Amino acid sequence: MKIDYTKTQKIIHWLMAIIIMLDLNVAQKFGGNMELWDRLESRSDHATAGIIVTFLFLLRIVLRYLYGAPKLPSTMPTWQVYSAKLGHYSLYFLMAGLIITGIAMASFASDPIVVFGFDLAFASHNQSTFFTIRGFHEFCTNAIIALIAIHIFAALYHQFFAKDDTTMSMLKFWTTKKV
Repeated sequence: MKIDYTKTQKIIHWLMAIIIMLDLNVAQKFGGNMELWDRLESRSDHATAGIIVTFLFLLRIVLRYLYGAPKLPSTMPTWQVYSAKLGHYSLYFLMAGLIITGIAMASFASDPIVVFGFDLAFASHNQSTFFTIRGFHEFCTNAIIALIAIHIFAALYHQFFAKDDTTMSMLKFWTTKKV
């Protein structure tokens, strides 16, 4: 039985959390009026963060497969166990959806989106396809924001009300030696 996440799993979790939050802030700008140069720079920043999150996401999936996750507290009600699993798998599903739709959307963009020296707008521009994929991307974005909020509230609940070690398993980077 695994009692904790590996330090690498924790680092990846928090790196992804920080990058996703920053990237959501960059993406928020797209809805407003922007100069073309600012829009192109923001798209490039957004795509760069997306590529980094993609790499971390794939690494996270591999590590989760190799090392698993800590067992949930035995005191946790069955409905919370199912909700936790559903929530985590939904987060993974939506992250994958954001990655796939982001790459697909970028490939049909009308302007270049250069990330690490590569133009992601490699397909022939198709505005209809671009906006169709964008709709799915925005749905995944809104859904993941809602799940992130639920995830944070659940972590706070476990830390301050249930007072179990669920939240600490992702916060604690040190090990305690028993004497």
